[in-house]
Amino acid sequence: MTNSVMPTYGRLDIAFTEGKGAWLRDAENNKYLDALSGIAVCNLGHAHPAVAEAIADQAARLVHTSNIYQIPLQIELADKLANISGMEQVFFCNSGAEANEAAIKLARKYGHDRGIDKPVVIVMDGSFHGRTMATLTATGNPKVHAGFEPLVSGFVRVPYNDLDALRMAISHWPEAVAVMLEPIQGEGGVKIPDEDYLASVRDLCTQRQLLMMLDEVQTGIGRTGSWFAFQQTEHLLPDVMMLAKGLGNGMPIGACLVAGPAVGVLQAGNHGSTFGGNPLACRAALTVLDTIESESIMDNVKSLSDKIIAGFNDTLAEQEGVKSIRAKGFMFGIELNVPCGPLVQKALEQGILINVTAESVIRLLPPLVISDDEANEIVKKVSDLVIEFLNSQAAKSE
Repeated sequence: MTNSVMPTYGRLDIAFTEGKGAWLRDAENNKYLDALSGIAVCNLGHAHPAVAEAIADQAARLVHTSNIYQIPLQIELADKLANISGMEQVFFCNSGAEANEAAIKLARKYGHDRGIDKPVVIVMDGSFHGRTMATLTATGNPKVHAGFEPLVSGFVRVPYNDLDALRMAISHWPEAVAVMLEPIQGEGGVKIPDEDYLASVRDLCTQRQLLMMLDEVQTGIGRTGSWFAFQQTEHLLPDVMMLAKGLGNGMPIGACLVAGPAVGVLQAGNHGSTFGGNPLACRAALTVLDTIESESIMDNVKSLSDKIIAGFNDTLAEQEGVKSIRAKGFMFGIELNVPCGPLVQKALEQGILINVTAESVIRLLPPLVISDDEANEIVKKVSDLVIEFLNSQAAKSE
């Protein structure tokens, strides 16, 4: 059988045929515990009954019209997102990259409206914002850039979690119009900034009339134990926030939310999306938000997060070769002192899905609906895999 799919992914040799909750099955009916959630997408797990029912019902009613007409479900979803976030307006698209593209365009328009001919957006080392030309330029990873030069102009990069570097960049670049960053760097290795970092960035942006643009594509929709990660910093509200991933629980939808000085920057004709915010995607997203509320999902994240962290600390914190264990809500990073990419395949063989990012960080993003027993199984399986891997590495070096 030929495969005409363009080889843009380094795929594992497995295909899943069905899922339920935190579990997947392959074509041979083998079960796998999903500790990755499609990279923080299936926050409610697989085949959640309420989401499945809503998608099926809406598909039988109306899938798509066009944004040249009113879309009541889109208005309802925008109002819901504004209510839970404190933001004011929402633009809908289809992915995180598109949400970030919208934010970048908005920042440039904001600059031009203020008489800045060549606006600059300050971005972070170690960040990930997408694969389009603008978002890969904003991404702080040279591997993502390679082969796609010339990159898009108008970006200045500074180290993440370094306020002095940010202050210097703002002072050096009077054309700066925005600071774009993730509240926690996921793809960059589950990097959690200092407790006062986001609040200090907010203060700097306010003082210099820059837009604070938070990429919550991975951290949003309950992943960190609150609707959005920024809500864990008191009195903080970004000017722009970007969402996707968990918003649709697998149904493609993204959103760019604005508040304060970002409101009204984009007007009719400035931006658009054919599929963005269509009835099917909005119905799925509304059901996701309603389910998280009605089933107290974030309470589950808060209680089990502490349990999982404690479990990893008990089994791995003193293990030679483990550099650090980092976590916020259901974002877990276990950093080793050696590259550990082979662990992804080894985990698959043991019936669990994990991810390795930044070469040496095991990233876990389990569904927000896992049970106590499933949390225990994640800790046990991952801990055993790490210890076995580190022991084998030590044996090779002897």
